Amino acid sequence: MAEADNIFLVKQQLSPEFNIQEDGPWEEWMNQLAVRINAMILSDFTGLVNLLYRLDVSEPRIRAALSDQAGSDAGSLIAALMVERQLEKIRTRELYRSAKDIPDDEKW
Repeated sequence: MAEADNIFLVKQQLSPEFNIQEDGPWEEWMNQLAVRINAMILSDFTGLVNLLYRLDVSEPRIRAALSDQAGSDAGSLIAALMVERQLEKIRTRELYRSAKDIPDDEKW
């Protein structure tokens, strides 16, 4: 799968979580994501932590990114880590996807 397809999948997965539009340029979408994350930091930090946990974004990676780039926009850093983790999961699924299609009645 091409990287553009993976980016599309990430936008498709994260957009509903943050109530942002999937369409539009990547940079604009990332900016919107960062703004929503910053809003959650201020108004719903517990919800953000739960979302990060559900998306499997590593707490040590978040801490490291925030401390390494102190003074940078936290929303942008966390957005980049979310996207990076989603891309990792997509690539892993592609890597271990079976070459044979499994009939629907045999899927779990």
